[in-house]
Amino acid sequence: MIERVVISGGGTGGHIFPAIAIADEIKKRNPKVKILFVGASGKMEMEKVPQAGYKIEGLRIAGFQRDFSLSNLLLPFKIIKSLWRARNILDKFRPQLVIGVGGYASGPTLKMANWLRIPTLIQEQNSFPGKTNKMLARKAENICVAYENMDRFFPKDKIVLTGNPVRKEFHDKTATKEEALTFYKLDNSKPVILVIGGSLGAKTLNRSIVKNIDEINIANVQVLLQTGKHYYDTIIEETFNEDMSNIKLLQFIHRMDLAYAAADIIISRAGAISVSELSMVGKPIILVPSPNVSEDHQTKNAMALVEKNAAILVKDSEARKQLVPEALELLKDKTKQQQISKALKQLEKPNATLEIVDVCESIVDRKRRRRSKVENKELRIKN
Repeated sequence: MIERVVISGGGTGGHIFPAIAIADEIKKRNPKVKILFVGASGKMEMEKVPQAGYKIEGLRIAGFQRDFSLSNLLLPFKIIKSLWRARNILDKFRPQLVIGVGGYASGPTLKMANWLRIPTLIQEQNSFPGKTNKMLARKAENICVAYENMDRFFPKDKIVLTGNPVRKEFHDKTATKEEALTFYKLDNSKPVILVIGGSLGAKTLNRSIVKNIDEINIANVQVLLQTGKHYYDTIIEETFNEDMSNIKLLQFIHRMDLAYAAADIIISRAGAISVSELSMVGKPIILVPSPNVSEDHQTKNAMALVEKNAAILVKDSEARKQLVPEALELLKDKTKQQQISKALKQLEKPNATLEIVDVCESIVDRKRRRRSKVENKELRIKN
């Protein structure tokens, strides 16, 4: 049984929501458990984690900027400061296990856990891991992954293929299309295209819809578009004189279960957690990988589905011209929709969170047994 655990990472919903799902399952198994999150100050986790009912400490850490930036000059100092801050947090909290889910804070926290000889677990969401997780994997007890053939990057004997944790609402598939259409005030006589650019929104997806409003209206379909908070006002201004009767704009979709239930087809970025959620939903999808991520891992995530006929891929650079026509064509092709849905459902891993927490508990149990052997040996020597 886990009694004290630190979960570190964040930056986007793709890191935060799996972390919370893992925490919820640990707490379900032991309501008295002490859970502490460690995130990056100023990032989304500092808001979302407390909303989920958990305490969080922040590290003043950021990533390397691809474009020239003076902040890059300060990065070594931020890393050193974050390492010492992480050590102080771990010394004070004394966890049995530290779980890294990816994001800026995960690196310093797991590095100091290794230094303090606290067992660590990495939950790698993508089909192509970043450099930090590759480095941390050498001293991790286990690495829980969502894709096959990850022994290209990690020690084979440490890998556990679990899938990615998804939010609790995706395990409760009771939402009906009628309920969802009513909730979002959509017309039940028109097909619905759901467009989600991740928790922060996606400029390319927003622009692709805005630039093709006439085609959407002519086709007489509806679009439910999550713009992201940063882009919402700009989209409102740009579409002020447009006929937006078939477009529903939302900064952030809080009821994703209902949004998925409303959709006939889904357009999405290819973040690892989005892909895992879409596999559980099982509806036809078009993926537009973001080019603005390290190691181009979204393209690799998308290709893992495309190669199994479980998705259609549209390049970010071609989205403004091709995305809406591709979506309208898919809406007409019922056979293609069924093929994608069937292939996608075969990739579903509904027990991912349970299996990850099983691994966490086994790590804690192994350490407890090792400690007990050492203590017994010392006792025999004394006697």
